[in-house]
Amino acid sequence: MTNRIALNFEDGVTRFIEAMPQELVADAAYRLGLNIPMDCRDGACGTCKSRCESGTYTLGSYIEDAMTEEEAEAGHVLTCQMRATSDCVLSIPAASSVCKVKVATHEAEMVEVRPLSDSTIAFTVKVSGGNLPYLPGQYVNVQVPGTTQTRSYSFSSMPRDGVVEFLVRNIPGGLMSTYLSGPAAGGDALALTGPIGAFYLREPKRPVLMLAGGTGLAPFLAMLEELERHPTTHPVHMVYGVTRDVDLVEVPRLEGFAASIPGFTFATVVADEASTHERKGYVTQHLPKEALFGGDVDVYLCGPPPMVEAVRSHFEATGVTPASFHFEKFNPSQPGS
Repeated sequence: MTNRIALNFEDGVTRFIEAMPQELVADAAYRLGLNIPMDCRDGACGTCKSRCESGTYTLGSYIEDAMTEEEAEAGHVLTCQMRATSDCVLSIPAASSVCKVKVATHEAEMVEVRPLSDSTIAFTVKVSGGNLPYLPGQYVNVQVPGTTQTRSYSFSSMPRDGVVEFLVRNIPGGLMSTYLSGPAAGGDALALTGPIGAFYLREPKRPVLMLAGGTGLAPFLAMLEELERHPTTHPVHMVYGVTRDVDLVEVPRLEGFAASIPGFTFATVVADEASTHERKGYVTQHLPKEALFGGDVDVYLCGPPPMVEAVRSHFEATGVTPASFHFEKFNPSQPGS
């Protein structure tokens, strides 16, 4: 039985490989033409040192000049000495181009377009061949049918028999919005390039705080599907903020996750002062102190740049330094672009 290894390179490109039992990860990569940087093969140089974000493994022999005991305890590995004993995610400190890795393009077809509100559209596609692995939280570049242009969208689900979902903002005059609101039909051909991105769910080792702004909810829906499949013993709390009531979507889906994922809770926030929502204002005004655990928390944040900067400033002002802080900014495409 093989183990699936996700190699996430420093430019966000991810490739998945299959490692055979007792096969060194570096050998499994080389077998597929992926050249992880390496100057030796005996644990002496440290050139292939990477970080294992999740999964279990064994390590062969190496010297301290290549990797210290403290680094090993922190999850660093030498791929020339690493044998996976489960599926793993490795963070490779090198660009994909250096390792001769090309971003894959996948053919797909439109399955369904679902307007969720005046401001938000969901769409579902099926990947040809049924195989597009990615890490929960990553994105792809989607070629807009009838054009040569692409738009970047985070997966809002994990793959099910090659079927994947996306959640996008409906921008009047926007290229993808115009297509989705108009001629889009089942069977339309699309091209997806990826997966890409360093914003993905790591194996929870402490409490998790998710902060979503608008359609920045999308990657969290994929993360929550992963947590539904592989529950954690740590609490997970989400604060989901939007500008207007109409922007608040997929709440029943979040309620379903709250019922099926032990320890998952969420709160919604609307910024519009005219709203009758029970929580008004910004996400930073509704961060429960107990969800911060004095900084012993992994924070994931996805939203527009002003929100990302506001959260960072809030942490600085309150003196909270999260154990880890993963964030992704997005700018909706402008009309006519």
